[in-house]
Amino acid sequence: MRLPTFFKRALLAAGLAAAAAAASAQDIKLGYNGDLSASPSAQSGQAAVLGMEAAIADINAAGGLLGRKLVLVTRDDTSAPPKSIQNMSELVDNEKVAAVFGPTNSGNAMAWKHIANQKKVPVIGNVGSGTDITKPMSPGADNYMFRVSMVDREQVAALMAYVKKNAEKSKVVGLMAETTGYGQGGLKDMEEIAKLQGIKIAATERFGVGDTDMTSQLGKMKAAGVDTVVVWAQGTPIAQLVRSMEKIDYFPLVLTSWAADNITFYDAAGKALAEKPIFMRTVSETRTPAQQKLFERIGARLKAPGSFSFALHGYDSVMLYAAAVKQAGSVDGPAVRAALEDLKAPVQGVLKTYDRPFSKTNHEALTAKDLVWIRWKDGKLMPYADPVISGLAQADFKQ
Repeated sequence: MRLPTFFKRALLAAGLAAAAAAASAQDIKLGYNGDLSASPSAQSGQAAVLGMEAAIADINAAGGLLGRKLVLVTRDDTSAPPKSIQNMSELVDNEKVAAVFGPTNSGNAMAWKHIANQKKVPVIGNVGSGTDITKPMSPGADNYMFRVSMVDREQVAALMAYVKKNAEKSKVVGLMAETTGYGQGGLKDMEEIAKLQGIKIAATERFGVGDTDMTSQLGKMKAAGVDTVVVWAQGTPIAQLVRSMEKIDYFPLVLTSWAADNITFYDAAGKALAEKPIFMRTVSETRTPAQQKLFERIGARLKAPGSFSFALHGYDSVMLYAAAVKQAGSVDGPAVRAALEDLKAPVQGVLKTYDRPFSKTNHEALTAKDLVWIRWKDGKLMPYADPVISGLAQADFKQ
């Protein structure tokens, strides 16, 4: 019996739909959960996603992972913890992602890290730098939180090592931090590591993230004779801080968190004042050939050239995940976690080559020795060096 054309077309459409569904079921889904639109940090999340997309394209062009295609599912958490928690549940329960990357804001990671650990879904952070993100939920517990990004405590260890080494000039030290969770977490690290280094803190001051005048706090620093200030805050408040220094003509040595690399800091501070702080990040605008090649692929889509470091973190985080999946022969969460903690072969990234970057007790791929000293110069993030930095050794980075 001959079928009418209508039924033939319907059967063909159904067959194609079934084939597409089967192919989609074979894809390995990766999730990104972070701020992509709301805060100044969104440019960092956007850059991380661009780096991840480039890595996924390279892996798929080489045949995929375990013979399957990688696809990225992104969710914008608009920098809001409740939204970030919702996104995490949706990615894990509805999208069935094999792993999650992000977030942009450290506080959001702290809000949902219990979900990753309960569901046994590996997370590789590539932006947020809060020290406690990668700590296990309880001592000795299996931990699914990994990171390829800056770590606040690693930065603080380096900044305090600089202060200690610079003792001849850094005789009176003060600490300043914004009142957010980010700022207060950094302040805790600064206080603890200063104590380890035997650095006496003469004054500690706090300011709101939206404050535009810190002259009162700086006046107290000046009165205490502070010649070196270590600051933990986001880009815009750091800019307001150096602008406030100009108002009272008080310019101590300023060491800050890596947030001073954000274009919002540069724009708010202006060229001359932007060149005051010294800070750290994972890369300068002096790039290796591999980094330059990636920049040429995605640079035109970056909101600011300075955010390229997060693209490197994004790229390398995917390559580390892929290496763990290959070693495990599976995307099963516990198997991938175990593989990440014991990667047998070096993994070539664009930021560095990773040789056993993680272990059961260490989930940080980057440490103080991987960071670069930076200072703004003529609108560019340039490597910074002086005799103090040249004299620093690994043993100086106490934490």
